[in-house]
Amino acid sequence: MAIVIVGAGHAAGQASASLRQEGFEDEIIIIGDEAHIPYQRPPLSKAYLSGEQGIERVYLRPEKFYQDKNVTVKVNTSVTAIDTGAKTVTTDAGETIAYEKLLIATGGRVRKLQIPGSDLAGIHYLRTIADVDAIKGDFGEGKKLVIVGGGYIGLEVASVAVKYGLEVHVLEMEERILQRVTTPEMSRFYHQLHSGRGVHIHTATMVSGFSGDGHVSAVECGDQSFPADLVIVGIGIIPNTEVAEAAGIECDNGIVVDDHCRTSAPDVYAAGDCTNHPNPLLDRRLRLESVPNAMEQARVAAANMTGGDKIYASIPWFWSDQYELKLQMVGFSSDGDTQVIRGDMDANEFAVFYLKDGRVVAADAVNSPKEFMICKQLIGKAVDAAALADPDTDLKSLIA
Repeated sequence: MAIVIVGAGHAAGQASASLRQEGFEDEIIIIGDEAHIPYQRPPLSKAYLSGEQGIERVYLRPEKFYQDKNVTVKVNTSVTAIDTGAKTVTTDAGETIAYEKLLIATGGRVRKLQIPGSDLAGIHYLRTIADVDAIKGDFGEGKKLVIVGGGYIGLEVASVAVKYGLEVHVLEMEERILQRVTTPEMSRFYHQLHSGRGVHIHTATMVSGFSGDGHVSAVECGDQSFPADLVIVGIGIIPNTEVAEAAGIECDNGIVVDDHCRTSAPDVYAAGDCTNHPNPLLDRRLRLESVPNAMEQARVAAANMTGGDKIYASIPWFWSDQYELKLQMVGFSSDGDTQVIRGDMDANEFAVFYLKDGRVVAADAVNSPKEFMICKQLIGKAVDAAALADPDTDLKSLIA
């Protein structure tokens, strides 16, 4: 009997590799609704969009890997139903596939705007290779690009577009960019960074509609109008839980799993952006849109589907590349009650540590990989704030 994986993203690609590493020798079937084998999403808004990486380098593993490991990848195929009693999945091609164990790794889809003019040509979303290929077709020096949403995706696209000579305007409905994910100081830093590179950022700006004759020509924001040759909308994703819900699997802001990545249905596991999972280190449930989370959950699920007893317990971490700056984040800055800056923000090389009751709970590191790696080991430890801020202090000395 086969292990079937629904979805073909990071979690699916990693799970198939981990299953073979765990010694599973029977059939593995990955079913994905896109035209591609599992690929990385982070490069899409950066190196793939800029043309620095071709499609082969975006794939998680080369096609030969799946052939060599005897993993069947069904592309352009959607799972329309899961029967947890019969232990089968049905595809849009009418095929019924039996499974011994099932992994749901359906990820998420972009949240779309439903406002006047939102169906005009030239309005793009960025989630898939096909999305970026379409955006590339509209890119061009001197064109006016309006980005709706001042989150990481929008800012990453802005950093590529302005480099290629587009006139870029970012519209953010909140009072500051990155408001939902970081502190006012970090928002201010990135606002200044982008403004200094020629990006026009407009906060507290709500989009009310799009205008144009067949193709978008302007973005309307109440009494303001921003001319646009193309628009990219980045306002978050929605977890793909519909097929799980229809099968009677418990869902609540994602597919509910336990610390072994098991769902409420027997022999059905889930991993990645679509899951709502417990984090014993943070003492709460989370739904994360994070590559490291998807990869680690996939490893845990693979171990447990093959008879293991592995618990998922990791401090979340993320990254974002904008211009020549790499931002690496661990934990959630909102959990802290104190922040400590180490390094020089003006020199674009620093780390901000977040403490709660004197213990490190998170950090944001810009072009500071050493601080980032050590902070991952400092999470939960009590530290002296003055020593943490002092660049002459060897951070390793604080781990003990």
